[in-house]
Amino acid sequence: QVQLLESGGGLVQAGGSLRLSCTASKGPFNIIIKDMAWYRQAPGKQRELVALINSGGSIKYADSVKARFTISRDNVKDTVYLQMSSLKPEDTAVYYCYAEQYHPVATLVYWGQGTQVTVSS
Repeated sequence: QVQLLESGGGLVQAGGSLRLSCTASKGPFNIIIKDMAWYRQAPGKQRELVALINSGGSIKYADSVKARFTISRDNVKDTVYLQMSSLKPEDTAVYYCYAEQYHPVATLVYWGQGTQVTVSS
């Protein structure tokens, strides 16, 4: 019922910046999106939470990106952004958008297809 479309990935030199965006398309239904987040998965590593923002604006970051990345959200457009600065080679990963739908009796989550971020040294 919800489609997540990501954009903004690419190749950047160490110390550079990228901005990721993800829009939740809800179709004709009045779906309420609760949490939105960015995860990433590097080669040989497990998928990890990068940053999360809930519908009330509460935010949490992974320790490895705190002070370098900023997550923000436009509730009208159902869009979440990840501004990434001072990028390091270890930030190289596939970045996935995540959204959780509000429902009174169920937990419904959605994932984007992933966008590649590559940071060269």
